[in-house]
Amino acid sequence: MVRIGSRVPTARWQRSFETPARRGSQPIENMAVYTEVSDGELATFLEAYDIGRATSFKGIAEGVENSNYLLLTDRGPYILTLYEKRVAPADLPFFLGLIEHLAARGVPCPTPIHERDGTVLRELCGRPAAITSFLTGVWPRRPAPYHCSALGAALAQMHLAGQSYDKTRVNALSVAGWRTIYERCADRADEVAPGLAAELGEELADLERRWPSELPAGVIHADLFPDNVFFQERTLSGLIDFYFACNDFFAYDLAVCLNAWCFEADVSFNVTKARVMIAAYRKVRACSTAEIEALPLLARGVAIRFLLTRLYDWLNRVDGALVKPKDPLEYLKKLRFHRGLGGPGAYGIDNA
Repeated sequence: MVRIGSRVPTARWQRSFETPARRGSQPIENMAVYTEVSDGELATFLEAYDIGRATSFKGIAEGVENSNYLLLTDRGPYILTLYEKRVAPADLPFFLGLIEHLAARGVPCPTPIHERDGTVLRELCGRPAAITSFLTGVWPRRPAPYHCSALGAALAQMHLAGQSYDKTRVNALSVAGWRTIYERCADRADEVAPGLAAELGEELADLERRWPSELPAGVIHADLFPDNVFFQERTLSGLIDFYFACNDFFAYDLAVCLNAWCFEADVSFNVTKARVMIAAYRKVRACSTAEIEALPLLARGVAIRFLLTRLYDWLNRVDGALVKPKDPLEYLKKLRFHRGLGGPGAYGIDNA
């Protein structure tokens, strides 16, 4: 077996306070190697699988959540993941079961590889570990409207496929969890921008008062940023990083994508991207009037969710950390944009 010594960065994905342990992207940037696996440990681990003999093994250097390796065998490529302390072991059956459920229903996502006895989750080097299939493609660093259209259709497909999944998981980073994060940041928020603490306090109170309770719900991804979506040329080839997946409003997931895909680098809103994304989604899964009407409010909620987790990371930077905290003010601008809308028609939605 060839062992590649350097940890090779990939275009996989990213995440910090927004880790599965705190639960709820685009928070701490993921893919990394924290636990080293020896040749002997790997060989013993692979004896339980029917995936061939390892020919190459290299760490994937991006991120700070789990230890990830690209594993090549004489039968093909795989991803080996060792789940580090940030990931709650009790959540792993939900995540692994979900991607297997979705893949079986045609959603392009990694598939857990079973041992010969049917097990998908084992222990390696004292960590929970699993092998999944390898997805080809690259994530779009500058999403175009055709990327957004493909994303909308895939998101709707995922929502429909997940309706028959029998496990549930609470979204700990939805409205009920935001105040706790805010209270951890409020005393120092004005260090980032004058008046930020008061503005966030007022916004949070309004969202808590107006947050809907009866919208259609089911399994959502909750973190479908561009770096979690693979394309081969113009075709969407994979959805990855389901470690924030949970049960919540379908429209909340759509609001995540509005924030993540439909703003340009200067934080100006691209209505064309929003229009084609939502139109493609609605062709696959019909949205109720209540869902469409709630989108501006939900998009505000998503913006404050990422603003607060980024703010926490920004104020609690660790010297020598692998990942530079993301600027929380990007999401302050997005929050103000959504707050200033007169209705969902501003997203280019037909017949809103």
